[in-house]
Amino acid sequence: MPEANYQNWKSERDENNLVWLYLDKADSGTNVLSASVVEELGAIISEIAAEPPQAVIISSAKKSGFIAGADVNEFTHFTDSGAALLAIKNAHAIFNALEALPCPTVAAIDGFCLGGGLELALACRYRVATDSPRTRFGLPEVRLGIHPGFGGSLRMIRTVGPLAGMDAILTGRNLSAKTAKRIGLVNFVVPLRHLRTAARDVALNQAAVKPLAWWLRLANHRLVRPLLANVFRRKVAAKAPRSHYPAPYAVIDLWVRYYDQPQRMLEEEAASVARLVVGKTAQNLIRIFLLQEQLKSLAKASSFKARHVHVIGGGVMGGDIAAWCAVQGFSVTIQDRQPETLGRAYKRANTLFKKRLKDRLLIQDARDRFVPDLAGHGVKRADVIIEAIFEDVDAKRTLFKEVETSAKADAILATNTSSIPLEDISVVMKEPQRLVGLHFFNPVAKMPLVEVVHGTKTAPEHVQAAAAFAKSISRLPLPVTSTPGFLVNRILMPYLIEAVLLLEEGVPAPLIDKAAVDFGMPMGPIELADTVGLDICLHVARILSESMNIAVPQRLNDLVERKQLGKKTGFGFYKFKNGTPVKPTVEKGYTAPGDLQDRLILRLLNEAVSCWRENVVENRNLLDAGVVFGTGFAPFRGGPINYIVHRGVEQLQKTLQALSKQHGERFLADEGWENLKTERD
Repeated sequence: MPEANYQNWKSERDENNLVWLYLDKADSGTNVLSASVVEELGAIISEIAAEPPQAVIISSAKKSGFIAGADVNEFTHFTDSGAALLAIKNAHAIFNALEALPCPTVAAIDGFCLGGGLELALACRYRVATDSPRTRFGLPEVRLGIHPGFGGSLRMIRTVGPLAGMDAILTGRNLSAKTAKRIGLVNFVVPLRHLRTAARDVALNQAAVKPLAWWLRLANHRLVRPLLANVFRRKVAAKAPRSHYPAPYAVIDLWVRYYDQPQRMLEEEAASVARLVVGKTAQNLIRIFLLQEQLKSLAKASSFKARHVHVIGGGVMGGDIAAWCAVQGFSVTIQDRQPETLGRAYKRANTLFKKRLKDRLLIQDARDRFVPDLAGHGVKRADVIIEAIFEDVDAKRTLFKEVETSAKADAILATNTSSIPLEDISVVMKEPQRLVGLHFFNPVAKMPLVEVVHGTKTAPEHVQAAAAFAKSISRLPLPVTSTPGFLVNRILMPYLIEAVLLLEEGVPAPLIDKAAVDFGMPMGPIELADTVGLDICLHVARILSESMNIAVPQRLNDLVERKQLGKKTGFGFYKFKNGTPVKPTVEKGYTAPGDLQDRLILRLLNEAVSCWRENVVENRNLLDAGVVFGTGFAPFRGGPINYIVHRGVEQLQKTLQALSKQHGERFLADEGWENLKTERD
């Protein structure tokens, strides 16, 4: 039993000679495996090994969860792979020592158990978890451009088999305690009140661990592994090409080559992660992760807490916002003039509840929280009122003039407008300082960003409260100024317009999309426009054309006039079948223009520089975060401004100059490029 006074760990030895070891990372609300935490664990394990107890039970002293993973901030300090390798080997030695203790070890888990936290739990003989919905297991390292590095790539597959194990490693998705138990990752699942008792009983009784099924052991055979590896690689390649995201391919290779040699596999795992973590992909993805945490922290400036949300507008966007708030546990009323519209909103909400919640009782609870409200009775008791009607400034003015008189004095009054400046709406309000924008993106349940729009008259406390609300519904709040298009639409629109212009010039749509996907976009601009809705694209383009150097393409006008609006009508630039675009075959022998990708990406980058120069967001880091989480801009590139700086400001300026000579003044470099040469924030 450890006798020293450790900074991050607490221990106690009970009457059964069990050592209870609690992680309580100093000066942090969350347990992470920082270098100091791991070093202390190593010292503790050495002391335990010298005087073994009956068993060791590892748990968390924090209510927030078990362990969130490694301290990602420390990943940015590695200057070369050698330094990274030393740190990883040190952690390996400590986790191996934990696994080798001559007494039973139990991880007692409540809340998140992720990354290095799960790898620590896998080094224990048993894992006991609570049945709480917040108890989640996952190995999300691939999202940081690496793979498990504390022995997890071996121990996960050894524990649950290669199918479930590789799926967890390659997708980075989280698993519920119920799913973890089903695949064999967790030995026992109990209510929180029984966690301590269950962990003690497991430790004392040393329950037998059920071995892997024979067919899972067969799947790990050296002759079978190469065949399964091809399947894994194809699945990964469909979403993440090796040239952009090398980590998942690296861990597949480790398993194929070294699984029969456990010690060698651990050594190669350490070397692989050490190489990956200092590479551009990992460093950029780590940067994006830290920016995500920065966005979350923006919600801390306000203590605002909501219980009831009222949404006005039962269309697709309004209905989906209301449904998402209900999924997140809020009481919701949704208002619309047409009962049929509310009926469709309820149907869509029910589909979301089933997909997201799965459990019958949780689904019914969400249904009970989602209340159609034809007369708008919910306005008077709502803590948050979100307007999501059609994009018409006069209609929005009329609505807020009426709502303001009925709403609670401390309620958030928010508009989901995608392009109209707040000042144009709030001009009729008695207290214009109350109006904020909460601009959601479609599809609401998938897009993580919400632009929190503030006008010249918006009070800071209302912006902060709106950011806190966005965080409370599991969304990333991004404060932006109330300028046309705000940030995301303004940067995205020139890129979409250029794609349509290329289409009008005769470039096949599939090749336009391929150029963007090859750069790293999650989907091409033509497919994206169809997915968003061509009517919405046209409306935003018309508004932005009044203040920006963009012209609305005739092709876009024509499609909207014919009611061919994209995915939602089954026809747009593409024809859709079962929600999937049917992309035509490109004529054999056709050669795409050599500047195709540059024309697309540089329109986007140029507008990003313009937004940075005009301070649409506070700094370039927030701009990068907003564009990545709002548009899906190639995450491994670290955001548009980060990409510009690392690619070379002067080089890209020269490319813009060449494009402007060939294609016109829309490619003239924004004056902000000159300032960017010396920008270092």
